[in-house]
Amino acid sequence: PMPPPPLPLAMPLAIWNFCRAWNDSTIRDDSETSRSPSYTLTKCCRLFDVMTAILADARRATLAGDWATAESLLRLALADLPQDHEARLELGELLERRGEHDAALIQYARALQDAQALGLWMNRDSTPGPLQPRVEHAVVWVRDRRRAAIAALLDPLAAKYGAKALRRIERCLRIYFGEEAAPYLDARQQPTFLYVPEVAPATYFNRAMFRWIDALEEQTDAIRTELQALLPTAASRERVFDSDELEAQNLRGQNAAPSWNGYYFFRHGERRQDNCDACPATAAALDALPLSRIRDHGPEVLFSVFTAGTHLLPHRGVTNARLVAHLPLIVPRDCALRVAGEDHVWREGEVVVFDDTYEHEAWNRSDAIRVVLIFDIWNPLLTDVERAALTELIPSFGDFRHALEQA
Repeated sequence: PMPPPPLPLAMPLAIWNFCRAWNDSTIRDDSETSRSPSYTLTKCCRLFDVMTAILADARRATLAGDWATAESLLRLALADLPQDHEARLELGELLERRGEHDAALIQYARALQDAQALGLWMNRDSTPGPLQPRVEHAVVWVRDRRRAAIAALLDPLAAKYGAKALRRIERCLRIYFGEEAAPYLDARQQPTFLYVPEVAPATYFNRAMFRWIDALEEQTDAIRTELQALLPTAASRERVFDSDELEAQNLRGQNAAPSWNGYYFFRHGERRQDNCDACPATAAALDALPLSRIRDHGPEVLFSVFTAGTHLLPHRGVTNARLVAHLPLIVPRDCALRVAGEDHVWREGEVVVFDDTYEHEAWNRSDAIRVVLIFDIWNPLLTDVERAALTELIPSFGDFRHALEQA
């Protein structure tokens, strides 16, 4: 993309980025004029003038003690430009003064998130001098209140089992909040969301660690029979990637368009009762497993269908707190899983368990469909207390993220 022309005065970078995206989304032709930086700059200047006037009025209202009017104006500004982190910082300050601490936390955190997405407010060098004390206050405010909320979740467990039982979880939290570098025991292991330290890493796990594997494998024929009854129907089948863009980023085809879809028994932790009712033997077998059950997050359990020629490109999972297991049900030739460069050829009825925080990929190079039962389980190297702690913590992270998105 062409670099922006010099911005007038101190136009926030957020306005330039917003206007550039706005311009691109509203273009009705491919003319050079409509796509030029100067055309976008004109829009920026108009919006900048409007925003400057609104913020000036809001500041005057604040100084006059008319906090209701100030809040109304700040929210009006943010409705037009949600990425304006300086306006959001002011809204957080206003809410704090009024004693609305939970609401202030969300506005401060969203302001920091949006600014840091632009490379701003990362440190003193990336923060304008007049803003530094205000930004530093927001950082401390967010850190302290999030920590207090997490302590409230963990205190009952600490009181019952002792702080020592949560030592690895406390380190996990320090890593999550950027207070400690992740001490990876294997540099190839890179969770995209949450890393629990001091947990022995492995790409593929020894089946002897899982007492339930033999019993599950004994159910292979009954589970496959239920799968074959579902396959002719499309009513309860869902795409794994819920957009064309994600499919294009993650899937490749051999001689036809790729497709990865499935019949879910759990998705984001929500039970798909229709498929469970249609497959009672499968549902019963799943209920006997140590699935990683976390509100709004897990487990993910499905009959995973790769059409002929589908290749799932290399990617990584979210956390080493859980593992991924496969029970292969229909496996034609030239199908395999690769974890950290090590290939595993599925064999029907033989469970494989792996850590998906290592880079991994899978393919079906045959001319037929491939189906495996995929399910998420707890990492067996975690204690029951650690699992209980993560069951409380992870949904709280999701709730907080959702609140920021809605702010």
